[in-house]
Amino acid sequence: MSRLPQISEAELEVMKIVWKCAPINTNEITEKLLRTTSWSAKTTQTLIKRLVTKGALTYEKEGRVFVYTPLVKESEYVGQESSAFLKRFYDGDLTAMVSAYIDDDKLSETEIDTLRSILAEGHRKKGH
Repeated sequence: MSRLPQISEAELEVMKIVWKCAPINTNEITEKLLRTTSWSAKTTQTLIKRLVTKGALTYEKEGRVFVYTPLVKESEYVGQESSAFLKRFYDGDLTAMVSAYIDDDKLSETEIDTLRSILAEGHRKKGH
């Protein structure tokens, strides 16, 4: 997998909307961001332009409107960020991370049960 572009926290808010709603135009992105941020339309346009420059988004002009679609898959980006976090804080050891969350009471019993189910399902899928 090639290295994906670095996306700032603000840019990530734009990407979340594009991933969910693509194809989506500038006005629709701005409208959705106004529900959760106090950003001006100009700020949103700047973030979109940065994402296009970084190769995270592409666009087509439809009449007088720009319509955006992602060039970066959400699953690939999340996977890259998860791997980077794991390497940075837990030397790449997933077991150490989960143990730390359990030891610090950061996981509820429900979350632990959900993880057990996910692990059991993964185990079954691998044919063990």
